Amino acid sequence: MSQSLGGESPTPKSGFHILLGKVKNLYFSITIVTSAVLISFMIHGSGFDPALNFPLDISTDIERSIDDSIDWIVVSFGGFFDAISDAIKIVLGKLQDLLNWIPWPIVMFLVFITGWKIASLKVGLLSVIGLIILATVNLWEPTMETVAIMIVSVFLSILIGIPSGVLSARSDRFETVLRPILDTMQTMPSFVYLVPGIMLFGLGNTAAVFATVLYALPPCIRLTNLGIRQVDYSVVEAGTSFGSSAMQLLFKIQIPMAIPTIMAGINQTVMMALAMSTIAAMVGAGGLGIEVLRAMGQLREGEAVLAGCAIVILAVIIDRISQGYIEKRTK
Repeated sequence: MSQSLGGESPTPKSGFHILLGKVKNLYFSITIVTSAVLISFMIHGSGFDPALNFPLDISTDIERSIDDSIDWIVVSFGGFFDAISDAIKIVLGKLQDLLNWIPWPIVMFLVFITGWKIASLKVGLLSVIGLIILATVNLWEPTMETVAIMIVSVFLSILIGIPSGVLSARSDRFETVLRPILDTMQTMPSFVYLVPGIMLFGLGNTAAVFATVLYALPPCIRLTNLGIRQVDYSVVEAGTSFGSSAMQLLFKIQIPMAIPTIMAGINQTVMMALAMSTIAAMVGAGGLGIEVLRAMGQLREGEAVLAGCAIVILAVIIDRISQGYIEKRTK
């Protein structure tokens, strides 16, 4: 008979003992729930107000403090926010004009070449078919407007996200501080992001871009951080032994080897930016989002379905092309 180091091996529990334990747990749960219901009836019957209504309410003070803080920010830094708003409006307007100015056959040809070279011939053909569907339902111009908003939003997200992800990968302290912020950003309802955009920039495309950047930023930071941290330490050590500086290690070893993961983060950022397009239409953003919102408000179900399907088609085109690039880099 085998024995453990401390003596005899423990006797395994029989099926009866396991069943008895489950019955006890069930009985305990039923007792707790029954007691809670009975006590609730007793409290309601007695009319004990402190137990029915929480005795402390500080919401008014907090709301007043938030209002005062926002007023101070707007008054103190109004010129700064106006400059940002003007710059985004100019860039976004010029980009929309450019995309609408390019003839549709040229756009489809460029998308086909991009899909073919980056992913595959099949992806290129399917992308063109998707664009043809968008054009045949008279949603070409709204699609170009949505693409313009996405390009600006994703560019700003990458501009902020990749350096933040690199800094997180190189500093555990910075990552510790940033992690709960990103957790909060990813669990916050998307409608909430519209609030600071409206308060700082008012209604319009600038507020929509600001809300979209906040919503789409976390995946770019997280996956950039993850990709750099997953680079083989022996490769980094070899680069260090050959005299590479910290910047040389970053730009010649870590980032190139982390490109598939970083691109996956950018892909998620693009998808989240596109998902925000309909919600951003509530603060005055144009494009496919406003088509969905307007059709729903006027109870035109067919138009709303077409605009919604157009967003899905655009998302599939972008996702297939970016996924094809990631797969090629991974092989």
